[in-house]
Amino acid sequence: MLERLTRERKWRAHLANGSVFGEWAQLVGAEVAEHAQPVALKNGELTVQADSTAWATQLRLLQGQLINKIAAGIGPGVVKRIKINGPTRPSWRHGPRHIAGRGPRDTYG
Repeated sequence: MLERLTRERKWRAHLANGSVFGEWAQLVGAEVAEHAQPVALKNGELTVQADSTAWATQLRLLQGQLINKIAAGIGPGVVKRIKINGPTRPSWRHGPRHIAGRGPRDTYG
């Protein structure tokens, strides 16, 4: 009955996308899941946030293997590409207003 309902309402793609997020650790392995998290999945492109630049580089090298693991666990075609982001640098902006300039360096002496 559930299979029929998902087919009739065309929920298969949405369920597959949700499975990537829900089963991330089982799909890619505990070590990768500890250092990288899926952020978005749109039009077959999975965006992954790595916790360090070293892990971002490692994930770029393993990209093909990760796509194959996800395809084996969820199904082919759900993830076609992976975009890997490293950590972001800290922002010195605080609050809604900003004045252009050198930032905090110009107050240090």
